[in-house]
Amino acid sequence: MSQMPQPARLSACPTCDEPPQAGDRYCDQCGADLTAAADLAAAADLAAAADLAAAADLVAQTPGDLPVPPQLNGAARSPYPEPEPEPEPEPDDYELAAPAPDGYGQPTDPRVAEALGAPAAAPPTETGTPAEIDPGTNASTHISAATSTGSMAGTGTGADPRLPGGEPRARCAACQEGTIDQDGYCERCGHAQARTRDHMESELEGIAAATDRGLRHHRNEDAFEVSSAELPDGSPVVVAVVCDGVSSATRPDDASAAAAHAAGEALRVSLPRGAHPQQAMNEAIVAAAEAVNSLAVETGAAAAPPEGQRHQNAPACTIVSAVVTSDILTIGWVGDSRAYWVPDDRTAPPARLTEDDSWAAQMVAAGLMSEAEAYADERAHAITGWLGADAYELEPHTASYKPDRPGVVVVCTDGLWNYAESAEQMARAVPPDARSRPLNSAQILVGHALDGGGHDNVTVAVVPFPAAPGRAGSA
Repeated sequence: MSQMPQPARLSACPTCDEPPQAGDRYCDQCGADLTAAADLAAAADLAAAADLAAAADLVAQTPGDLPVPPQLNGAARSPYPEPEPEPEPEPDDYELAAPAPDGYGQPTDPRVAEALGAPAAAPPTETGTPAEIDPGTNASTHISAATSTGSMAGTGTGADPRLPGGEPRARCAACQEGTIDQDGYCERCGHAQARTRDHMESELEGIAAATDRGLRHHRNEDAFEVSSAELPDGSPVVVAVVCDGVSSATRPDDASAAAAHAAGEALRVSLPRGAHPQQAMNEAIVAAAEAVNSLAVETGAAAAPPEGQRHQNAPACTIVSAVVTSDILTIGWVGDSRAYWVPDDRTAPPARLTEDDSWAAQMVAAGLMSEAEAYADERAHAITGWLGADAYELEPHTASYKPDRPGVVVVCTDGLWNYAESAEQMARAVPPDARSRPLNSAQILVGHALDGGGHDNVTVAVVPFPAAPGRAGSA
């Protein structure tokens, strides 16, 4: 991700003692504002330094200059007021539940289900795909970790707090008493609440995707869109779009959602009309870029030429997309989200299908560093290409391949490939039955990233090749 000036660092969150990651502006555990806490700590350090200087000046006086302490009942009494004892810190009794070790493979996120007191998840179907498929549209429901209505925040038991006029308002899942503000935090205890995008899954006939907030971030800034359609000759085509919001930019979650929707919509329109997949992919990425650019105007940025926008912290994201037909697969991308080819026959070599727009990739391409050295550097994930009004130039990458055997395309953000970087590592993480059970495979890959540490949002789509005939739909 692109790097911006970072706020003052704290060794631990002042609310929950969670060590923050570099660049975090909010605590991933409790949502506390780390920037404000760092400013307060800096002010306290300055005040303490001033007090020490004053004390040093007092000690430097001669004994005759020192004030004589007044006597009270034969005991010396300090001329300075006694400091008031600091109040005991309020215990942090409202920690959200930790993730269940075996929660993945279930249709809801067990972390949030446990915290909200939700009913147990339904068991997987006989085919091992717990997503609910609408037979009329071939589009699966997005399985969310928040509420069944897809709204933000918790649903505690007992009397329901109400807004003026009697409108029901969700209660905090942690303390069960406070109500939730518009930013998704409890107005009483300050805990961040579960959001719809914290964990989502979707499956169509022949394609599936899953996304998760991860274990360190306070929100999910990834987004995906999957769909299926028919080409003019009646043959099937499936589409997967995965986007990763740039965390240091403004509104990264909105940027990724806008880009995924715009690209998916463009491909659903152009492919059935007979557009060549590579041309359709290029146009889809341009449409996604325009959708992200429009967010900069919404936030008040002036409609200036690119030269005037480069210093705005405009909404931004990366994108990677796959179009799979019965005989060809086409990949398009900008940024450092990736696509991998994993054949069913694991004796055949897997392959990475994309090249990152990143500092590390540039160092390797220029022969200045080995791949291991480049990705070990702290600048490795600084991206050199992205969608957004402050991007220097939009250069969509597209490529087409004709695999000679069946397999799957894994389309993912760096939240996954950080834990399976090479094609061989990704192939080992992908289940052997991925082509027949894409949703289960997407769940397992998300779990693989969380087991590895879950330091970033995780999004992955599993696209079987060749595309299987089915009814068109989207999710």
